Amino acid sequence: MKPVIDVISLGGTIAMKDKSGSAGVVPTLSADDLVQAVPQLAEIAAIRTHSPCNVPSAHLTFEDIFNVASKIRMLAQEGSAGFVITQGTDTIEETAYALDLLLRLEVPVVVTGAMRNPTKQGADGPANILAAVQVAVEPAAKSLGSLVVFNDEIHSAQFVRKTHTSNPSTFRSDPLGPIGWLTEDEVRIHLEPKSRPVLGSSEFDDDVRVAIIKLGLGDDGRLIDAAVTASYSGLVIEGLGGGHASVSAANALERACAKIPVVLASRTGAGEVLTSTYGFVGSEIDLLSKGLVPAGRLDGCRARVLLTLLLCSKETSVENIADAFLSHGTQ
Repeated sequence: MKPVIDVISLGGTIAMKDKSGSAGVVPTLSADDLVQAVPQLAEIAAIRTHSPCNVPSAHLTFEDIFNVASKIRMLAQEGSAGFVITQGTDTIEETAYALDLLLRLEVPVVVTGAMRNPTKQGADGPANILAAVQVAVEPAAKSLGSLVVFNDEIHSAQFVRKTHTSNPSTFRSDPLGPIGWLTEDEVRIHLEPKSRPVLGSSEFDDDVRVAIIKLGLGDDGRLIDAAVTASYSGLVIEGLGGGHASVSAANALERACAKIPVVLASRTGAGEVLTSTYGFVGSEIDLLSKGLVPAGRLDGCRARVLLTLLLCSKETSVENIADAFLSHGTQ
């Protein structure tokens, strides 16, 4: 008896085609359409399809991802052997990481998509769906948390990032690389990500809003003040280098910390935020002394996802937020 795999389509490039009245491709294809384009799937699993929305991934919301997580929990109780979520690549890393925080199931959860839409020569969507389903039925993938399968590579949601606007090999996982790959339709797993605590009790809260601000040369801090004035629930700062800011931005961050949780990440996209090296005003030592929470190795996008889910679960104290970032960002 073939395992049951649920394919959940959210839209994105993988589901896009030309549409009358549009200047370019737009989300059009359903999960059924995507599955029918890959007849080999019938040899691997009994596929069930779901199309809860059909949007570019830039239009996805946290509410959408909470709804997907809820649907996955329900289908898992009904005996699903694994899940494949298809969506646009722009926010795949955030969706996968959010699902990794919200779910800890005994079945694989795989996210995939495409860089070339179905109207292009060499469209990569069908191959990525096939690979994703092959990983979803693989017993060794059950304990790995949420995964991104793309271009025959298997990436952990904890590390994967989109690194190119249009290249099909856009996804990378620095500094470790992919945790596995597919060769001749065989799944190879060679690394197992360290397990992290799950925030599965979180429920979507429409009042929670977290801003993300990237600092630059001579930043005057006004965007930071504006985020607080706009009643954001929390703030993620992508600091310079190891987690640094101008004097004006540092002063604005101190004002912000008096009102909302503020997390310090690095804009570099690699390495950990420093905690004890530099001592000038606006250094990591100075900013952490003002109340900012270090994001560890988490980049700004992941830090924003984690902070949003923590605030949705009513974890609002700086101490609890710092503990969570210690668990997810450094250990």
